[in-house]
Amino acid sequence: MTVNPRLVIQRDKLRHNLRYIKVMLSVRHVSLALVTKVFCADRPLVDLVAQEKVDYWADSRTENLRKVAGTGIPRLLLRVAMPSEAERVIECSELSLQSEIATIRCLGEAAQRLDKKHGVVLMIDMGDLREGIFFRNRALIRETAFTVMEYPYLELLGVGVNLTCYGAIIPDGGNLGGLVEIAQWLRSETGLPLPLVSGGNSSSLGLVNAGKAPSGITNLRIGEAFVLGNDTAKCEVMEGLYGDAFTLVAELIEVQRKPSMPIGTSGANAFGEKVCYEDRGEHWRGILALGRQDVIAENLRPLDKNVRVLGASSDHLLVDLGEETAYQVGQELRFAVDYGNLLRAYTSPYIAKEYR
Repeated sequence: MTVNPRLVIQRDKLRHNLRYIKVMLSVRHVSLALVTKVFCADRPLVDLVAQEKVDYWADSRTENLRKVAGTGIPRLLLRVAMPSEAERVIECSELSLQSEIATIRCLGEAAQRLDKKHGVVLMIDMGDLREGIFFRNRALIRETAFTVMEYPYLELLGVGVNLTCYGAIIPDGGNLGGLVEIAQWLRSETGLPLPLVSGGNSSSLGLVNAGKAPSGITNLRIGEAFVLGNDTAKCEVMEGLYGDAFTLVAELIEVQRKPSMPIGTSGANAFGEKVCYEDRGEHWRGILALGRQDVIAENLRPLDKNVRVLGASSDHLLVDLGEETAYQVGQELRFAVDYGNLLRAYTSPYIAKEYR
C-alpha cells in the first residue's frame, strides 16, 4: 500500500555517487568522512555506505552516531560538543571536532571514567565565522592543543575547518593553505604527527578533484555531494554525479477553481507573516497533504513545469495548477528537493521513505 507523502530514494544513484567520490578523493590521498546527518543515519543508507566502505562516519548528533555503531567504521562527531554531553560523546564517537578548552577538559575526564580513548581534531576558524579558534590567535590554538595533550585518554589527531555553511566563504588556496600551515606549525610545537587535516565539506570537493587544493589536506567531510551530487561552492551538480536520487511525492486532497487573491481584510497568517499575493485571476488550485512541518515550501521544485508552488501552512501545500488542468483529487505530484528539504523530509516522522 502506497503511503503519502513519501520520499522516493534511488539507491543505485547514491551508490554511484559514493563510488565516484571515493575514487575522486583516493587519487588525491584524501580520506572520506561520510556525513549521515541529512538522512538521520537511516538504516538502508547506512547499510549501503557500510557495504561500500568509507574511512569515517560523521554526524552532528550523537543519536545518529549511535545508529552506526558496530559497523567497524570510526565515528566522528561534527558539531563541537556540549559539556553536558561529554560522556555521551565518548560513548558514541571515536573522535570529534572541538574548539573549547572547557569542553575538552570535560571530554578528557569522561574518557578516563569510561576507560575509552578519544581523538580530538581542533577546529580552526579560517574566516567563515562559525565554529573554531580564530586562525590569527596562535596563542589560543597552542594552549588548546596542549590542553588535549594533558589528558592520557585524549589524542590530538589534527586540525579542521568549516567553510561555506555560515559565512558562505568559498574554500581556496588561501584559507585551506592557511589551515595546512597551522597544522605544520602545530606539529613543530607539539611533536605530534597530526595526520588529520580536515579541509571542509562538499564545497571543497571540486577544488580537491581539480588538484587545486593545497598539498597537506588529508580529509574531507562529505554529505551533500553524496546525496545530491552538489559542488556546494558552485551551487551545481558536479559532472559525473547524480543530483536526482531523491523525489518527494505528495497527494492532492483538493482541486478547485478559485481566485488567486484572498477576499476580505488582510492580516497576518498563521506564522505571523503579512503576505502580498499576485492577482492572476481565477485558476485551478491544488492542495497537497504536506506542509511547513515537513518541508520548506518555497524551495520545492515541481517536476511538472506547469505547476507552481504558491505557499504553505502547517499541513497544507498550495499549488497553482494553471488555467486548465487534468489533475484530480487523489493524484500525486512529484518534487525535486534541495538539501534543506531533504533534511526536513528525513527529520519529519510524517514523510514515508520508499527505497528502490
